[in-house]
Amino acid sequence: MNKRNEVDIELPSLQDLSLEEEARDVATLPPVDGGKDAWLALAGAFTLETLVWGQPAGIAAISTTATAIMFISAPAIALFVQRYPRLRRTSSLLGLVVTVASLLAASFCNSTAGLLATQGVLFAVGGLFLYFPAMYVIDEWFVARKGLAFGIVWTGTGASGVVVPWLLQWLLSDYGFRTALRVWAVVVAILALPSIWALKNRLPVSHSARGTLRRVDWTFLTAAPFWLFQFGNVTMSLAYFLPSLWIPSFSRDMGMPSFSGPLAICLINVAACAGYILQGQLVDRYHVTTAIFVSVAGSVISIFLFWGFATSQPMLYIFALIWGLTGGGFTANWAGCASALKTSSNSLDTSMVISLMCVGKGIGSVVTGPISEQLLQVAPWRGAPFAYGSQYGALIVFTGATAMLGGTACLGRVLKLL
Repeated sequence: MNKRNEVDIELPSLQDLSLEEEARDVATLPPVDGGKDAWLALAGAFTLETLVWGQPAGIAAISTTATAIMFISAPAIALFVQRYPRLRRTSSLLGLVVTVASLLAASFCNSTAGLLATQGVLFAVGGLFLYFPAMYVIDEWFVARKGLAFGIVWTGTGASGVVVPWLLQWLLSDYGFRTALRVWAVVVAILALPSIWALKNRLPVSHSARGTLRRVDWTFLTAAPFWLFQFGNVTMSLAYFLPSLWIPSFSRDMGMPSFSGPLAICLINVAACAGYILQGQLVDRYHVTTAIFVSVAGSVISIFLFWGFATSQPMLYIFALIWGLTGGGFTANWAGCASALKTSSNSLDTSMVISLMCVGKGIGSVVTGPISEQLLQVAPWRGAPFAYGSQYGALIVFTGATAMLGGTACLGRVLKLL
């Protein structure tokens, strides 16, 4: 009896199929730094920035609580989003539900503790899940113009600082805080939904990665450059919040009209919008320490020369504009810090570095209040000319000194540590 001819057929493995799938995905990737989807993602991230960081909080403790939680908890959310990229949109949608629910719940509260729990803690948790996936999306869509892209996103903070306080004041005076919170909840829902839709991933989630955790490269934490950047970030953050915190009372105590304080804060936020974009462009064109030097130099000049001598409205407004343009835009350097930390031997995520920088800024948001209150009790130059002789003299000097330390990375560059 004749034997049947046998033919060995080698079937492709699942790994080979996955590699072929990834190769096809790479071949069809849209271009970076431009195109409809990139600009839509940028618009969506800007809108979420405005909504999350511009929430109306009539009580300072609520705003401080929410801000501190969002800053300090950022690495945990960044780690989650980095390890589960397929859940970015789901995370944002879940965050939107929690954020809207927190605002609505706050509108029914009758105590400060209830407002802290809802508008403070719950809003912060929802805001992080809503907002932070956008950082990874922007990181994918922009490469050569990454600094500018993140700078544009962060102008949302300045824009909210210009618009939200006036909107809040109108709603509170005419309708009360309950209606104000409910209106803001509706605004967040209406604007956030299309923004989430616009945040489309550029890089596909490969078949092989869908059931596994993505590796996180932490080697940059063992190198000096990160800590030079972080030290400067923390010290600049100590200065960052002080003008916005004390300019209203400063202007009043210096005998200026009641509108001068709010107007100065508005000018800081307007100038900060330009500052974010300016710093972002500098980061894209030069080493990040160059951008940091520009920011720090402008900040120190504005504080010591203009705030310290601000006994009239023009000097106060000049300070506000220069400070907003330089110190206000310091955050835009974070993307450049991440680029400077990347080497051929690591697989660094820009958004992970940004989340860690958020922790540094969060430290500033927590401690500046208590520190500044103590500084106001010290008057070493009482009787000296200009603002230095007022009760704010020590505060002004502290702000300038900590802003100057924000340039620590520049010294590291000179010493060839970067």
